[in-house]
Amino acid sequence: MTKKLRFSIFILFIFFGNLRSQIDKNAPLFLELKKEDSLFFERGFNGCDMGYMEKTVSSDLKFYHDKGGFQDKKIFLERMKENICSNPNQKPIRKVLENTLEVFPLYNNGVLYGAIQSGDHQFYIREKNKSDVLGGQARFTTVWTKEGSSWMMRDILSYDHGAPSAPKIEDNLKKLMQENHIPTVGLGVIENGKLTEIKVYGKLNEKTSAAYNSLFNVASLTKPVTAMTVLRLVSLGKWNLDEPLYKYFTDPDIADDPRNKKLTTRLILSHQSGFPNWRKMNKDNKLTFDCEPGTKYQYSGEGFEYLRKAIEKKFHKSLEQLAKEYIFNPLGMVDTSYIWNEKKEADRIVTGYDQAGKPYDIVKNKTVNAADDLVTSVEDYSKFLIAVMNNDLLSPEVFKAMKTNQVETKKNKYFGLGFEIYDLGNDEIALSHGGSDKGANTIAFILPKTKQGLVIFTNVDDGYKIYEPLMNLYFGEQGKKIVEIETK
Repeated sequence: MTKKLRFSIFILFIFFGNLRSQIDKNAPLFLELKKEDSLFFERGFNGCDMGYMEKTVSSDLKFYHDKGGFQDKKIFLERMKENICSNPNQKPIRKVLENTLEVFPLYNNGVLYGAIQSGDHQFYIREKNKSDVLGGQARFTTVWTKEGSSWMMRDILSYDHGAPSAPKIEDNLKKLMQENHIPTVGLGVIENGKLTEIKVYGKLNEKTSAAYNSLFNVASLTKPVTAMTVLRLVSLGKWNLDEPLYKYFTDPDIADDPRNKKLTTRLILSHQSGFPNWRKMNKDNKLTFDCEPGTKYQYSGEGFEYLRKAIEKKFHKSLEQLAKEYIFNPLGMVDTSYIWNEKKEADRIVTGYDQAGKPYDIVKNKTVNAADDLVTSVEDYSKFLIAVMNNDLLSPEVFKAMKTNQVETKKNKYFGLGFEIYDLGNDEIALSHGGSDKGANTIAFILPKTKQGLVIFTNVDDGYKIYEPLMNLYFGEQGKKIVEIETK
């Protein structure tokens, strides 16, 4: 280590010593920089998105490395390209030890202009068709400054390189994946209403490792997106929750059944349409009522498709167009679609597998299905959940109706409008939905009171086996309550 580097580190740690303490780990600034760090390394360092790295580091970057010496922005990017990104068959990967993260705000005359972030991180070597091999560990300190609306890396120190200590969370997850034969897991973590983790572990397919922005078919996690699109229309006064749907659409199979006059958006979003899950479950493949609409809970994808057809008749637009207009575009969900886009999605879609490890064909819908087969990323779906949690889309009245118990499905569990509702006691609820298809098991949770959320995507028939330990890990006692309600 040079005298110049030792002096710089010494000065920085004197500064640290004068600070009273790091900010709370639920503070907005902490969560914002945790996300920025995650995106920079997942997308930039791990994903080798050189354009993203170039626009995230300041033009006058100063990078100090106790083994590699001092680097300015030009040298930093050149070495990144040559040493980190030149060999995709043997790629260094960085992963932060999240419990070590600390953030110290920087003020000038009472105005926040930057922050110091520090922690420990580990480095792995990733080879095709092999598990990542842990290679080393170091400490890091980053000075972030605000330039306009963007956070920029201005000064970086990477030091104390040495032998690693195993990261508990990631090791446990990898162990769960291995024990349950789950090739790929996508994980989104929301804390204090902010997205703080975007992780994808495992394989895109037999030949390629999955990147942070890999795409998943999320099966029935499609339904909450459809529900929120419709409820957005209700909030804007363009649609009515309790207006009979026959005014806009009647399925020919039930045209002569007077019960079709009772169908409403409220009944369909709470799964009280009386329809079977799918008409193909009937021998003649025709749609029928299994019971009187509004008399009991019965999960139905057909109901959502029925609602889609009524909505499309009314607005003369496809559900895809409406979702883009009212949900995807406003929330920046650039990687989400009901319809397959070969050019955009073919190289990023995660392959699904059965329990024997046999791959399924990729579902490539040419028309919208309101209940199934949405293609999305961990980041996009997490954005969606945050918008739901923070009520960025609905009127107060409709938001209240969405998270109000419409029908009981079991003790302490209900369906609202598009989401399942778990009654956790003490006026606390969890909103949730799951998805299950060939080669897809997915689930999402939000806890409105504590502003927490969790997205779990897996690509195997029985991927649900890892839900419980992950919920316990991230939600603690509340996760245990959800599991207890579900398993009683």
